[in-house]
Amino acid sequence: MSRARSLLLPLLALLVPAHAAEVTVSTTRTGNALQVQASAEFEGSVARAWQVLTDYGRLTAFVPDLQVSRVVFRERNSALVEQKGAARLLFWSYPMEVRLLVTEYPFERVESRSISGNFREMQNTYTLAMQRGRVSLSYSGRMVPDFYVPPLIGTLALKHNVESTFRALVNEMERVPDEGGR
Repeated sequence: MSRARSLLLPLLALLVPAHAAEVTVSTTRTGNALQVQASAEFEGSVARAWQVLTDYGRLTAFVPDLQVSRVVFRERNSALVEQKGAARLLFWSYPMEVRLLVTEYPFERVESRSISGNFREMQNTYTLAMQRGRVSLSYSGRMVPDFYVPPLIGTLALKHNVESTFRALVNEMERVPDEGGR
């Protein structure tokens, strides 16, 4: 019996998906404004993380509930990015549409702010750094939706959506790209 158990435990460990990076997300609400902070440390390179973070047209391939992400205009370290998707939690769902003016500070941070869409205000910052030989990714955002967001469920939905988006980004950053660089 103990021999069977000793063989079964390593096999079960292989079947359970392991996430090397621990993702932490916190959300707060002040009036209509929603604030969020997220962070993770993981094995990888800043170059790979930067590639994933700034490949806006490819985000729909791995970010849940993001249906459209396209570069409308790009010039040097600036871009205009259109994104469409949904915020979901159980039975609650709201469509999200935004055009973001993005400013890139190569291999350090990406800042964006909404210029149109269904948010009165949206400001986001992603920051990259190497710490103790690991990639550190952090996110800070402030959003004021242009639609009604129920107080409790809205904050929970925001946390859930940021957590799944952030986890998807980190997983993609940790993944070793194929020969085509993707």
